[in-house]
Amino acid sequence: MSKFKYVGEYEVKASKKMLYPYLSTASGLAQWFADDVNIDEDKVFTVIWDGEENKAKMVSHRTNSQVKFEFISDDDDPNYVEFKIDMNELTQSVFIRVTDYSEMDDEQELEELWESLMTDLREIVGG
Repeated sequence: MSKFKYVGEYEVKASKKMLYPYLSTASGLAQWFADDVNIDEDKVFTVIWDGEENKAKMVSHRTNSQVKFEFISDDDDPNYVEFKIDMNELTQSVFIRVTDYSEMDDEQELEELWESLMTDLREIVGG
């Protein structure tokens, strides 16, 4: 099955420092990204959607800037999700750039999914 790369950018009225824990920790992600997220002693994240467990590893991160999770599979081309927090220096607006690389290839559905997730995140952070 071929993969599809979705990239979306969402404005969030919160500081980079405030947003980062919601994007990089199991407890933060569990509040808006999935039904539940746990992390084990090997730093493997278990992301639960609709009762289905997905294992992921944080493969890169820069504090208050970006984080990337790669989903563990036998696939040579693993699914991943990456969050980059950017600030427009002119307007001081903060944006989260989401890159979702997976088998899900319905761009409209992905756009609606991420818009819904970002709405949840905005409500949590007050932005």
